[in-house]
Amino acid sequence: MNGAIAVVGIGADGWDGLPESSRRVLRTAEVLIGAPRQLDLLPAADCPGARVTWPSPLRPAVPGLLAAHQGRTVAVLASGDPSFYGIGRTLAETVGADRLRIHPHPSSVSYAAARLGWPLEAVETLSLVARPLGALSAALHPGRRLLVLGEGPETPARVAALLRDTGWGGTRLRVLEQLGGDRERLLDGTAADWPYERTDALHVLALDCVRDPGTLRLGAVPGLPDEAYEHDGQLTKRYVRAATLAALAPAPGELLWDVGGGSGSIGIEWMRSHPTCRAVAVERSAERAERITRNADRLGVPALRVVTAPAPAGLAGLPVPDAVFIGGGLTAPGLLDACWDALPAGGRLVANTVTLESEAQLAERHRRHGGELVRLAVATAVPVGGFTGWRQAMPVTQWSVTKGSEER
Repeated sequence: MNGAIAVVGIGADGWDGLPESSRRVLRTAEVLIGAPRQLDLLPAADCPGARVTWPSPLRPAVPGLLAAHQGRTVAVLASGDPSFYGIGRTLAETVGADRLRIHPHPSSVSYAAARLGWPLEAVETLSLVARPLGALSAALHPGRRLLVLGEGPETPARVAALLRDTGWGGTRLRVLEQLGGDRERLLDGTAADWPYERTDALHVLALDCVRDPGTLRLGAVPGLPDEAYEHDGQLTKRYVRAATLAALAPAPGELLWDVGGGSGSIGIEWMRSHPTCRAVAVERSAERAERITRNADRLGVPALRVVTAPAPAGLAGLPVPDAVFIGGGLTAPGLLDACWDALPAGGRLVANTVTLESEAQLAERHRRHGGELVRLAVATAVPVGGFTGWRQAMPVTQWSVTKGSEER
């Protein structure tokens, strides 16, 4: 199929809200593809093309559906701006961006910001469409304004429940329904007393974040309080964790292997550093693996993948990492070699240990591959009788290194 595919954004105001350029595309299209709700917005007299609804699941069906109409002019309908959490991305990834001619419409987020008087550049936007509800938690900070794309009529009530359960019940929550259409409506309340079990399925949620008194403060940088984690003692402590994430240096879109996951803190804070960061935690204990999953859900990164298996066996088949952290099991035969071999040129490896046996291995690797070998010592002030003294934690030896292009 060599012809261009038109992708036309349409809002709740339907045909009346379309510019003439978009109307002209829809009038002349031989095939109109979209969701039933979108197709119903087009007047039959003006748009005589054959109407085809998307099957479910959508993505696997795209190539075959478009191929079935090869040689005909095709227009695909999208809600609002097709390139903003819409079908535009799926089509670009499937058939190539050069095949598309996109005609955007104002997005629901643009409408919401206009109704609320919020500057879009100062607002964070999240989508809960086909995404876990827990992903919202990582974006909650006092005074932060969020616009959330809901998945269905029960999404606002589910969001309100999450906010109440996690100490954000004072958050103001507004639901903006059918934006731009004749049935536009605004619902207003707080998460603590949200009264609406269901809303219109076509909506945007606006959150003014308020943290309840006594709720643990979670910052935007690595080094969350240890109390934020459920753990059995296998936890990279706060200050060592912050230094470890600094050495790992996460960047958007990168993948981390967290080997010997323990409580999952390194992988979790890696993913919290940017919404596109990914991580796989490899943990041999089933009990700890379940704990990692709970921590990830609660701290806003439910997409953290957990592999319950010993390392290095559990590393087989994992996607190539950009960085590897080894927090336990350094003496396991072949572990360091497997992690090193998995890294591409430019990949980073950071390993922490508190034992002399593992420290000797890190010293040998430092001699062989270079990098930086440091000892991290943390002491906390504690009461000593009527005075105050220092209590020293076990020092942590850390090796961090970037793999060179000449190494294999």
